[in-house]
Amino acid sequence: MSKLSTSPLASLAIPIGLEPMEAKLVDELLDEAGWQFEPKWDGFRCLAFRARDDVDLRAKSGKPLARYFPEVVAQLKELPFTQFVIDGELAIQKDGDLSFDALQMRLHPAESRVLKLAAETPAIFILFDMLLDTDGRSLLCAPLTKRRAALEKYFVAAGENQLLKLSPYTLDRGEAESWLDQAGGSLDGVVAKRVDGAYIPGERAMLKVKRHRTADCVVGGFRYGAHSREVGSLLLGLYNDEGKLDHVGFTSSISRRERPALTKLLESLVSPPGFTGKAPGAPSRWSTERSSEWQPVKPELVVEVSYDHITGDRFRHGTRLIRWRPDKSPRQCTFDQLNRDGLVGRTAKPAHL
Repeated sequence: MSKLSTSPLASLAIPIGLEPMEAKLVDELLDEAGWQFEPKWDGFRCLAFRARDDVDLRAKSGKPLARYFPEVVAQLKELPFTQFVIDGELAIQKDGDLSFDALQMRLHPAESRVLKLAAETPAIFILFDMLLDTDGRSLLCAPLTKRRAALEKYFVAAGENQLLKLSPYTLDRGEAESWLDQAGGSLDGVVAKRVDGAYIPGERAMLKVKRHRTADCVVGGFRYGAHSREVGSLLLGLYNDEGKLDHVGFTSSISRRERPALTKLLESLVSPPGFTGKAPGAPSRWSTERSSEWQPVKPELVVEVSYDHITGDRFRHGTRLIRWRPDKSPRQCTFDQLNRDGLVGRTAKPAHL
C-alpha cells in the first residue's frame, strides 16, 4: 500500500492526480464581455493540496514538487485551515524580478542543496484559482466568479504571509493590454478566462496571449547541424554596458535553401573569440539539432530576430530569424533595446502582486 493512499490527502474531493486547466494560445485578447484577464507569471505551474497536516505540491505534469520547495510546504502547513486545493505559480524573486533560472536550480537531487537554496532564495506561491474550499467542497463546477471569491477569502484569512501572493485580475481589456505590453520580465503574457466558466481539468479552456518582440543581434558564432557540415544555428550576441559582446541565445530558423551559401560566408569569418563577454557553453544534452562545438566568428553580421521571453539576460527559447540587417552596425546591438522591466510586488494591481 502506497504512502499516499494512506494519507489524509487521499480522502479529498479533489484527487492528487488532477490535471490543471490549460490555455490555448491565441493572437490577441478578445474584445467582448464575459472575460477575466490575469497576468501569466513566469514560474512553475503548481497545484497545492492540504488535508490536515499533510501538504503536497504537484507540477503541471503531475510530478511531485514538495521536496524541492520545503519552505512553501511549511508555510501552507501553518495556515489556519485543515483542507484546501489551490492553483497557482511557484516563482522566485531575484533582483526585483522573477528568476526562472533560480527555479530550475531547485530541481536538485541533493536535499542539502535544496535546503540551502530555500533559505537563501525562498520561493513565493502566486495564487490564481481555488479548486477545493476550506470546508472541503469541490469548486470545479463553480463559475470563476465564485472560485475567485473563495480564493480572496482564503487569502485574507491566511493573514500577512511573505510567501503567498494573490495574482491580480481585471475585466478591462485595455488594462490587460497594458500588462501585455510589459511582458518579457516577470510576465510571460496574459491569460483570459470566462467569468462564468467552470474549472475543466486537462482542457485548454482558457486563452493565452504572448507578445513577441524583435531585437537586432550580432552573430558571434554558429553551430553546424547534427551530422552535417552546414550551419544548423546562429549564436546571437548583444553588447553590454562594458562594450563586451554577451551571448544571449540562438536561432535555427534558417531555410534549407539559404544554408549552403550562409555556411561559406560564416566559415570565411571564423575567428576567435567571437564573444568577448559571456560565451556559449555546450549545447543542451537533450539537443539533437546542434553539434557539440561552436565556431566563433568576427562580429560583422547583424540579424533581426523575434523572441517571446527573456530570463537572466538571455532569450528563454530559440528565436525566429526575421531578416538580415546589413544596414545596422554591430555596435548598435545593445541590451538597451530589450524590455527587462521588473513587475513583481505585493499590491493587488498589475504589474504588482
